[in-house]
Amino acid sequence: MNDIFALIIVLLTAGTGIVWLADAILRRVVYRRREKTFPSGWRWLVDTCRGFFPLVLAILIVRSFVAEPFHIPSGSMMPSVLIGDYVVTEKFAYGLRLPLSHTKVVPTGSVHRGDVAVFRFPRNPSVDFIKRVIGLPGDTITYTCTGNELIINGKKVKRKRLGVYPGEGAMEVARGAQLWMEWLPRNGGGTVKHRILIRPDRPTRCGTWKVPPHSYFVMGDNRDNSDDSRYWGFVPEKNLVGKAVLVFFNFQGWTHWPLWHRIGTLLR
Repeated sequence: MNDIFALIIVLLTAGTGIVWLADAILRRVVYRRREKTFPSGWRWLVDTCRGFFPLVLAILIVRSFVAEPFHIPSGSMMPSVLIGDYVVTEKFAYGLRLPLSHTKVVPTGSVHRGDVAVFRFPRNPSVDFIKRVIGLPGDTITYTCTGNELIINGKKVKRKRLGVYPGEGAMEVARGAQLWMEWLPRNGGGTVKHRILIRPDRPTRCGTWKVPPHSYFVMGDNRDNSDDSRYWGFVPEKNLVGKAVLVFFNFQGWTHWPLWHRIGTLLR
């Protein structure tokens, strides 16, 4: 769906720009020499394109290189990102990419462990996923079946139990889960502090994975209700869309009020 919208914006930008440019050329070369007047239909088309071109160009630039909104339909990132959240994604966080081809043209930043990343699902690139980056290229990631512990490069990730998650919003799919605070080691030093949910009574995918070059290992914060790298593998660097940084709205359906307090929530 996002690729279709991107294609529409690119075509509108190109189409309105070409008409505006053609009009300028015709005015200088053809009509001026032959002293002809412009047809009324052409004049209307040119005026319309002239009005729309700056708008669609601005949308294209902002959406491709600055920021893009995404809607969260699932609870895999609870409690950090809730069902119905609309998040702003920094498109320049991992490099500037051309629309449609997704080719990186300017390297503007790197991926950090703990980032909440939006990416194109490797098995179906037309679908966007949002998960937390757990493993970088070269990392060895282990997730244990006993205790649901996360181990990165042989070291257990620090965590602390906070209690029971009470649930939030109209779709409290995670109510009753164990609520933990986790400190992911950040590449370059320091940690990323965030909350996670665990249900020890539920079956989960455990094992050990070695992250290959130019790829990333991602997991949902709702550890036992997340379709992530434990099930389908790694995220290639070329599939990265951007870094989710902010919740700007929440909409859970027409039968429930939005969670107004979610507006402005920073993601970390």
